[in-house]
Amino acid sequence: MDKLDVPKRLLLGPGPSPVPERVRHAMAKPLLGHMDSAFLTIVDNVQDKLRTVFGTQNPLTFPVSGTGSAGMETSLVNLTEPGDVVVVVEQGVFGQRLADAAGRLGAKVVSIKVPFGETCTLETLEHTLNEHSAVKLVAVVKAETSTGVLQPLNGWADRVHNRGALLLVDAVTALGGLPVEVDAMGLDVVFSGTQKCLAAPPGLAPMTVGRRALDRINRRKIPVSSWYFDLAAIGRYLGQARAYHHTAPISMFYALDEALSLIIEEGLEETWARHRAVASSLWAGLDAMGLKLMVPEEHRLPTVTTVQVPEGVDDGRLRAYLLDHYNIEIAGGLGPWAGKIWRIGVMGQGAQVSHMMTLIMALREALDDQGVSVPSGLSALQDSYRKRGRG
Repeated sequence: MDKLDVPKRLLLGPGPSPVPERVRHAMAKPLLGHMDSAFLTIVDNVQDKLRTVFGTQNPLTFPVSGTGSAGMETSLVNLTEPGDVVVVVEQGVFGQRLADAAGRLGAKVVSIKVPFGETCTLETLEHTLNEHSAVKLVAVVKAETSTGVLQPLNGWADRVHNRGALLLVDAVTALGGLPVEVDAMGLDVVFSGTQKCLAAPPGLAPMTVGRRALDRINRRKIPVSSWYFDLAAIGRYLGQARAYHHTAPISMFYALDEALSLIIEEGLEETWARHRAVASSLWAGLDAMGLKLMVPEEHRLPTVTTVQVPEGVDDGRLRAYLLDHYNIEIAGGLGPWAGKIWRIGVMGQGAQVSHMMTLIMALREALDDQGVSVPSGLSALQDSYRKRGRG
């Protein structure tokens, strides 16, 4: 039988991101049973490290068994009952996904539709809340992977809580690469994914649930419609009772534990600063090449950069060239931006200036392959990095 043959890629798309060797080695450790006291100690350690990275003291802070979308489902299915008014900010594909999922649960979805590449203002949120007095939940994506927009959330929790509602935040492309600061921001429920800035393989969805949200869950009129994602049942496994719920993905817990250790060893603020510095340097390099960035810098997401495909360039052919000639993966656009943009990930172990140097040199060659000549962006990238004291 042929052995599994997997090419070595430099993953610079919007996820998954490169997985460090220490994390891959952790996954190779011997399996334990999911009720083994040694494994339960690892579960507790992962919860503690997640509290550090989330910036919270919430007791119910843990990884859902599933990808980031499982974190979304868990959040909505526990917080939403049929007929609830749920406000969803749709400023990209993943905001649209939140609205779709809430609607399937029988919620009355009120969508704040924001053009791709733009943010939702606090004034727009307040206007929507004024028009819908019975709102139970507001859901928003902090880091919109499809557009490269970083959504400001300052003041949001106060406005939402003043109406007796809860604030749910998708931090899939933020956690580990950007400050999330759950407690300081007053966020009620936040979910993420392991395959982005945390630099672990896809398969777990870290989430944290605050006191207000737990109170809401305890006051539900009907049981949670999902057996698998029922937070009360999962909480009994995580708590002192250690009641069996489902078989946890053991090796993924090993991976997440090691990935979180790497972030804590580097230091949270240093990790955030590295992501920002590498992203800013990439922006400088792309700008010097004459390529258009899709989002104004004040709202630009450091972890995913969106770039307009130049006129006359075949998007699919260029990305295939990068993959075939350089083993570099970047992604195309989604929704109305499909075929019109590239999405470049600056996440986890991918957030290294050396990777960005390799990328923009390869990108210039790939453009030249299609008869599009652009200046080199290498010097601008390096100068930007040095100016931040990192060269």
